[in-house]
Amino acid sequence: MEKGGENMEKYRNTIEFQVQGKYALFSDPVTRVGGEKSSYHLPTYEALKGIVESIYWKPTLIWRVDAFRVMKPIQTETKGVRPITYNSGNELAYYTYLKDVCYQVRAHFEFNPNHPELKQDWNENKHHNIAKRMVKRGGRRDVFLGTRECQAFVEPCEFGEGIGYYDNMQGEVAYGFMYHGITYADEAILEEEKNKMTTNFWRPVMKQGGIVECIYPEECTEKRFIREMSVKHFGKENFSGLGEFTEEEVQV
Repeated sequence: MEKGGENMEKYRNTIEFQVQGKYALFSDPVTRVGGEKSSYHLPTYEALKGIVESIYWKPTLIWRVDAFRVMKPIQTETKGVRPITYNSGNELAYYTYLKDVCYQVRAHFEFNPNHPELKQDWNENKHHNIAKRMVKRGGRRDVFLGTRECQAFVEPCEFGEGIGYYDNMQGEVAYGFMYHGITYADEAILEEEKNKMTTNFWRPVMKQGGIVECIYPEECTEKRFIREMSVKHFGKENFSGLGEFTEEEVQV
């Protein structure tokens, strides 16, 4: 594959990995009426960011998903399920999942300017080495594709390498208006989003090779402010720093 994301900027603290699973459910909020769910054909930015944070996360960092590549054909499967309702009962509902999914993901991190109290932990080399080590180990926490019943597995890869189903796709596919994610006060970049919870939307386009180049939350032009919220403060009592890692994990 000749493109392989070569024209996209690759940051010095970039990590690249492949995530795959039997099923995925990136719910379209519009389909949740009546308790049923149907997945978008593409993963949401927030779902991919959640996977990266399951691999490695600290409040010092803000992970940025730069791009992802769809490796297998997009196909769906509908299942009848009985989710537990708020009154402890259950009713038959139909969930439409993506089936047999695999994505290559490229991401990098920036230091969170909303937590100046953590500046002593702004060590790029340390965090990058830990993140790469956690990718090799399959992540620090459970990895799932959109919802917890869709368990997934992570392994290192070179973004763009290997054979993908959409390598010979002609033209581009626009997926229209789509949920991007939520910006919480802790990670707000724009001044107008400070101390607020904001929902973001975007219009992704899949290019040849199955590659989708992401935009960051502050670059989304269509937003909805949900409510006011405050930034959590971290101190010695709730931030252990390097203490939670073994010497092997932080070794360069």
